[in-house]
Amino acid sequence: MKYILALDQGTSSSRAILFEQSGAVKAIAQKQLALSYPDNGWVEQDTSKIWMTQHQAIQEVLTLAGISATDIAAIGISNQRETTLVWDRKTGHPIYNAIAWQDRRTAEICDRYRGQDLESLVSQKTGLMLDPYFSATKISWILDHIEGARQSAEAGELAFGTVDSWLIWQLTLGLEHVTDATNASRTLLFNLNKGTWDRQLLEIFRVPEKMLPRIVDSSGICGAAKINSLAGIPIAGVAGDQHAALFGQRCVHNGMVKNTYGTGCFLLLNTGNQPVVSRNKLLTTLAWRREKTTNYALEGSVFIGGAVIQWLCDALGIIQSSSEVEALANKVDNNGGVYFVPAFVGLGAPHWDPYARGTIVGLTRGSTAAHIARAALEGIAYQVDDVLAAMQSDANIALSELRVDGGAAQNNLLM
Repeated sequence: MKYILALDQGTSSSRAILFEQSGAVKAIAQKQLALSYPDNGWVEQDTSKIWMTQHQAIQEVLTLAGISATDIAAIGISNQRETTLVWDRKTGHPIYNAIAWQDRRTAEICDRYRGQDLESLVSQKTGLMLDPYFSATKISWILDHIEGARQSAEAGELAFGTVDSWLIWQLTLGLEHVTDATNASRTLLFNLNKGTWDRQLLEIFRVPEKMLPRIVDSSGICGAAKINSLAGIPIAGVAGDQHAALFGQRCVHNGMVKNTYGTGCFLLLNTGNQPVVSRNKLLTTLAWRREKTTNYALEGSVFIGGAVIQWLCDALGIIQSSSEVEALANKVDNNGGVYFVPAFVGLGAPHWDPYARGTIVGLTRGSTAAHIARAALEGIAYQVDDVLAAMQSDANIALSELRVDGGAAQNNLLM
């Protein structure tokens, strides 16, 4: 068996990559995945299309490489986190669209819990902020807004999962309902210290325990594919995309940090085998769990990173593709006094303001598309700098190196 099949299910696309034993890439296939915005601050995806695009990418990469399932040793999964899916256990059909990680519809629910003085309790147990970013309030919203959903969930008829759970359910034809520890740690339902679902949090967020997947290690066989093209191949590694990137960037020692410049920007600092409590509104999260050992990380989440460049294409129309932004921004020597805060879906770390919205200031009659493009790139960098400053303060170290990945990391001006 010559290859590892990696599934990289992200916010804007589903990819399948075949790796040789040496680590070299044999073939890549990628399918675009759309977001929808049905209301102010709402962000959704078609749950069925998450699987459909991933399955199409799998079939295409096998064709491109000219191989069959017998050539594949194992499947690994990296996925967008926090995005919340609920489906019927018998039919396998989703009962609502996937509510994406950027979605802000539950901000008022979080405010209500905050008013009940629950923020400290939630933070102590989970290492996270009480914010609509995470899955728990999204689950509760679905159960409260889809007719009969709560009763079905309490009867054990519905399954919840982040994207990894959904992919594994599909790959195993519904035989496995699991999630790995990194994805579980992003739900507001996982006790970071105990490494298990927390019943008190389930009661607070009104999420029936019967909905939840079994928690497995990030590394280790958690099932075998049953669909025809992959039948029998073990699923042997699962991690949320940012945790996978931390490991993939070889940030395996205490004090090493990476940033992924994707749809958002996500900085993770390896803190070793002890969780570090942030004083600066960063998240304490799992880095990974394997062979019964757990590594922890500090994380700063920037909700809009490369997505602001896509907005320049799709909404503003000043560039035709994301690759053009560097050349446009380089037409001016500076931002001309223009500053761009791309808070389209609120601000993440270290501000945590779900009601913030995007702002461009400093416009004059002399401002051009190039100034706005440069301000957009600078806006990404300023947000990252906010997080880096908080991270260095929390860890009490001066970071000498930032390892980077993600689509926008190809932009030399931004780097």
